[in-house]
This record gives sequence, structure tokens and C-alpha cells, in this order.
Amino acid sequence: MSRDEGRADRGNDLEKDRARYGLLAVVVSNLAIAAVAVFGVWQLDGDDAVIVGILTAAFTAVSSTTTAYLGIKAVSNTAKSIALGGGPARRHAESAPPAPAAPPAQRTP
Repeated sequence: MSRDEGRADRGNDLEKDRARYGLLAVVVSNLAIAAVAVFGVWQLDGDDAVIVGILTAAFTAVSSTTTAYLGIKAVSNTAKSIALGGGPARRHAESAPPAPAAPPAQRTP
């Protein structure tokens, strides 16, 4: 195995670890938010207005955290794909017809 292949393998392993631990961090934080919300609702003993506020805040925090992680991961994957030469910009350039070399000459009356 050459050095480049070894580096590529380590790079892939690093990306897998980042994705795995990033997802783990999001799941753990979402579970912590849910646990705090459940504990808060349990402590309030039926005050509906505050319960709605706590549940709304918890839902907003969970959805924001998850959306941020997925958005950052998608942008990271797209940037990596483009940097390696297999991105949408390269595919579009390959599939487009070649541009004319020079514009046609103008005729004068």
C-alpha cells in the first residue's frame, strides 16, 4: 500500500469518526433536552401555560440542533466532493456541450 492510499484510508476513517461522534453528540444533547423538559413538566403539577412553553422551547432546541448538524454535515460532504473533483460543478461542466471557439463574424450591409 502506498503512502497516498494510507492517507486516504486514514482520511476516510477520520470522516467516519467525525460523523459518528457528531451524531452521537446530537442524539445525547437531544436526549438531555427531552429529559430536562420531562422533569420540568413533572415538577409543574399541571400549570398548562408553562408546560406549553417548556415543551415548545424543548421542541425548538431539539429541531434546531438536529437541523444544524444535518446542514453542516451536508455542506461538508458537498465541499469534500467538489474538492475531490466529483462534485456537481464538474459533472455539469462535463455534460454541457462545448462552447463555440469564437463568435461568428458580423456582416456589414
